[in-house]
Amino acid sequence: MPVPTCVLGGEGIHDYVTRGHDFDRFVELGSLTKVVTGTILVQLATAGVLNPDDPLELLIDEVPAGTGVTLQHLAEHTSGLPRLPPAASASPHDPYASFSEAALRELLRDWHKTATGPVGKEEYSNLGYAVLGHALTTTTGRTFQELADEYVLTPLGMQKGAVTASPPPDQRLVPRGLLGRPRRLWTLTGPILPAGGLWATPRTAAQLAVGLTVERVLGEPAPTWFRNGPALWYHGATRASSAFTAAHEDGRWIFVHRLRGNLRHTDRLATQKLKASGAASRK
Repeated sequence: MPVPTCVLGGEGIHDYVTRGHDFDRFVELGSLTKVVTGTILVQLATAGVLNPDDPLELLIDEVPAGTGVTLQHLAEHTSGLPRLPPAASASPHDPYASFSEAALRELLRDWHKTATGPVGKEEYSNLGYAVLGHALTTTTGRTFQELADEYVLTPLGMQKGAVTASPPPDQRLVPRGLLGRPRRLWTLTGPILPAGGLWATPRTAAQLAVGLTVERVLGEPAPTWFRNGPALWYHGATRASSAFTAAHEDGRWIFVHRLRGNLRHTDRLATQKLKASGAASRK
């Protein structure tokens, strides 16, 4: 069955929506949230508020001494923390439903039991970005939304709340079942928010990505971004949505969102279109 899809891109890429998708309704960004979190870290460091090499134990009371983990480790997925909070698999239909602030603090106190790998070894970690977001809000005394507004959205010329964890319900676009009922979404509020809980319209998400990776309004992109030769890219998926964005050093860029959590298919669609735009530009 065709999946509602939205494509936005630079030169050589045709913008389009299919099957009821919408450029201007809020959609889940999933792990694309992490590029906002990583950018907040970089901007706070630039402002002298903190240092990415600060030991985590100096910023969060619950973290025991001797972990060797810094904010930079969290941003680069080299903290030794596992991909998910240990109890996440208890609810496969909503893996973060029980991941509360109290649960996060308990994991921090038991750091040496929670960590599953050595510091410095790369292992993609949603839990790590939850901890990073907690460190940023704890250190500044600000909410995650306040940090996103001040250090990312406003400097990019975007409205406060244009990227948010709580869009108006009547402006959200979510997949629906056979009877037209909205499908149940994962709980991505609370401590997991900095890892995957933001929403934006596709137009806004594209503006965010272009500002960070093509125009580089805020300087060198955050360490969050994956690098593949001359391209920067990132992606994300939830139970109901998947998204991919990439920018080539020659200025080509793309943003794709689909109302299905099949990340592999979304990645493939986006990379094919980005490569095709490059081939067309060389003719």
